[in-house]
Order: sequence, then C-alpha cells, then structure tokens
Amino acid sequence: MGKILAITNQKGGVGKTTSSVNLAASLAASGKRVLLLDLDPQGNATMGSGVNKHNLDKSMYHVLTGRSPLEDVICRGEGVEFDVLPSNADLTAAEVEMMTMDNKESILKHVLETVLDKYDFILIDCPPSLNMLTVNAMVAARGVIIPMQCEYYALEGLTALMDTITGIRKTINPDLHIEGLLRTMYDPRTSLTTEVSRQLISHFGDQVYKTVIPRNIRLAEAPSHGKPVLAYDKNSRGAIAYLALAGELLKKHESGLAGKKTGMR
Repeated sequence: MGKILAITNQKGGVGKTTSSVNLAASLAASGKRVLLLDLDPQGNATMGSGVNKHNLDKSMYHVLTGRSPLEDVICRGEGVEFDVLPSNADLTAAEVEMMTMDNKESILKHVLETVLDKYDFILIDCPPSLNMLTVNAMVAARGVIIPMQCEYYALEGLTALMDTITGIRKTINPDLHIEGLLRTMYDPRTSLTTEVSRQLISHFGDQVYKTVIPRNIRLAEAPSHGKPVLAYDKNSRGAIAYLALAGELLKKHESGLAGKKTGMR
C-alpha cells in the first residue's frame, strides 16, 4: 500500500516544490511507483514535472470538487518517470467550494484511497500556508517532510506548523508524524547555517535527514526546462543530493523506523 507524504512549510522560498519534484524523480529512479500531487494553486510542481499547467483540461480542482475521478486527471510529463496530479489557479476556487462540503478536512484522503495500491509513494506538494488544502494533505498523509533553510527566520514559523501537526494527530489523523526535516540551500561555509543546523538537530535528533540539499545552479535551472534535475543534469550536486535523500528515506521505511518518533523533544 502506498505511503502518503505531505511536503510542507508555510514559509515560502525554502525549496518545498523543488524537493517535491526531485524527491519524486529520485524515488522513481530507485524503482518505486510514484505519484506527485500538486496541491499548490501556483502549479509550480506541475510545470517542473514537464506538464503545462496552462493546457489542462482537468486538474486537482476537478478531483477535489467531485467533477472528475482521479484516474482521469493523472498524467505524466515527457521524459519523467513518475505520475502527476496537476494543478493551476483553478485550485483556489476548489478551496472555497470545499468549505461548504461535509467532512471537508478528509476530502483528499477519500480521493487517494482509490489509488493507494497503485503506488509505493504519493508525495503531496502543499501550498506555502496553513489553509484547508494543507489540512487536507495532513489528514490524508502518514508523514510530513519539512524543507527548511538554515537561516535566522527558519525556526520562527516551525512552532505553528508543529501545533497544526499535533492538533491534526489528536483530532483526525492519529497516524500523522514528522517524517523528517530537510535542510535545503545548504551552505556549510556560513556560521549561521552551522548554528541553525545545530539547533535543528538538538531539537529533533534523528528526525533531521542526514542528507542536505546544497545551493546548486543546475538545481535552480531545471524547473525552467520543465524537468527534475535528475533529467536535466544527473551528475550535478543537486541530483546526487536528492538521490541520497531518496535512499535515506527508503532505508528508513524498510527498517521500520518511520513514524516511531513524533514532535519536538
């Protein structure tokens, strides 16, 4: 049965979508069946996976509002080895409509139950805010991956996110846990990076991935070509880092360690 992981951080610009697309590509390269779900109305994960958000006949909007079955919306970009549930600006309207629906927090969970047996991993790229779409992702997911830059404000918004995770775990989804914290745009030459990284490890221990994602030009260029970095430049430092992350995640799940620890220490 597929493992559903929400990739989220309400702070923008931390590499959330980059991590969603490239982790999906790296898991697929490891032989796993992967579905990447774009739950952000900006549609950046859709474009970065080689699917044109401007030419969609059907999108996540149609799935969440019951207008189309999920199977009719899943697609795949050229040269990409994972499936995509694409989104565009229409998704903003879906959030408004969802507010009047019964069990509005669980709509996505019920939708994804129909394809759990078809995938090893379902990754959800969440919007950079704690809204109804993000809540739906956390109710559907078993684990949360939190990309973070090691900078001054990185820890500031983390408390609100932890409170949300705790609240959802207590009320709706008792299986929800922190899958891992991912240090992105990592530059070990700066003392601030080192200090924030030390604080993260002090608070979260082995919930912080050993893999770090470096600042990398090829990684930054890949989305403009509609490709994961693995398809754009497989020998780049960014591609190698995300392959290492996929390996670390798979090892954790295969050893049965995922989900055994939750919350802040």
